[in-house]
Amino acid sequence: MVTFAKRNQSLGRSRASRIRTRLAVASVIVFGAFGLGAATTPASADMPAAACLWAGAGYVPGSTVYAGGLAFSCHTDTFGAPNWIARSAQGHRSTVASPGSVRNPFGQFSPGARQPGTAYNDYCVGSQLIDGSEDLFEVVSAGGSQLWRSVGPVSQWTFDAESVKPAPTWRSASLCIDGVLT
Repeated sequence: MVTFAKRNQSLGRSRASRIRTRLAVASVIVFGAFGLGAATTPASADMPAAACLWAGAGYVPGSTVYAGGLAFSCHTDTFGAPNWIARSAQGHRSTVASPGSVRNPFGQFSPGARQPGTAYNDYCVGSQLIDGSEDLFEVVSAGGSQLWRSVGPVSQWTFDAESVKPAPTWRSASLCIDGVLT
């Protein structure tokens, strides 16, 4: 009887251990899939893990940069992930580079950063080509990754005298086949 009780107790611990392991793996998968709690890698080794990125440069929480007539303040969210909060700053010169949304923002911009659109943001609706340079885009987290999301017309962005406006797209509607840009 003692042997049977010890065996059941031992099996109970193994089962509990397996359940805890499965729960831990599931939580990593779930939190990783939704990008919760994951901080963006800083641009340099001496920046803290919670640094906000702007055009590849890291800024510590509490920093403010100016671009496109807006002030962007670096903060961390409730999970410790860095993000930019935008507010109006009309008349203030840009203090950071604004290359436009020329490629995937991951590793270059933290969520909340905004950039004028480029041909990178072109897409199709049916056989109609939508020119990405006509919109203003903001970085958002999605499924453990980051992407550009349109937040309004590019007219909401103030271009400094030395800033270069993104060129209209080089693509044509002939590249739209069944709503897909080819």
